[in-house]
Amino acid sequence: MSENKENINSKENEVPVEEEIKVTGEKTEEKAEGKEPKKTRAEKKEERKIEALKDEIEDLKEQISTLEDKVAAEKNDYVRLMAEFDNFRRRTAEEKLQLVGSAATDTIKGMLPVLDDCQRALELLKESSDDAAKEGTALIYNKLMGYLQSKGLSPIVSTGETFDTDFHEAVAQLPVQEDEKKGKVFDTVETGYMLNGKVIRYAKVVVGI
Repeated sequence: MSENKENINSKENEVPVEEEIKVTGEKTEEKAEGKEPKKTRAEKKEERKIEALKDEIEDLKEQISTLEDKVAAEKNDYVRLMAEFDNFRRRTAEEKLQLVGSAATDTIKGMLPVLDDCQRALELLKESSDDAAKEGTALIYNKLMGYLQSKGLSPIVSTGETFDTDFHEAVAQLPVQEDEKKGKVFDTVETGYMLNGKVIRYAKVVVGI
């Protein structure tokens, strides 16, 4: 009896040969037509992860590009700021030098009348018999002139030179007979001076005509 039941169950589980051939034929037709087999749930989930990663990578690339642009802009601002600061520092240094130079020039200009007085005193003392006065005045004049020369002061040579408006100021004209003396400085009324190559006082002269 049990053997008959087993035979019946085995017959029920058996797939007809025609149906098996039909299923196999359908699978073969799907492959022949190039149809992809249906994806499993795990494969679909993996694909979604890959797409999400791709989107995240694109977002990161955009963020990197934005940050690079921002860094480049800030670098340009920094370079421009440094250039402006360098120009300001150079300009300030030049202004300080000009201020110091102007103050030095004004100070030396203020001492020129003292030199003039010393020169006049030496001229007057030439005929004097007071040797002590001569030596004392000459000592003061030489010390003062030596100090000012160390600061860049130099007298303008005038007498006997050709009259030049860049260095001389004519205060009088004197008729002369000799042609070679015409246009020449006949006498110096007040000595002119230059400071570091720049005229700070023109020489007042008498010109031969």
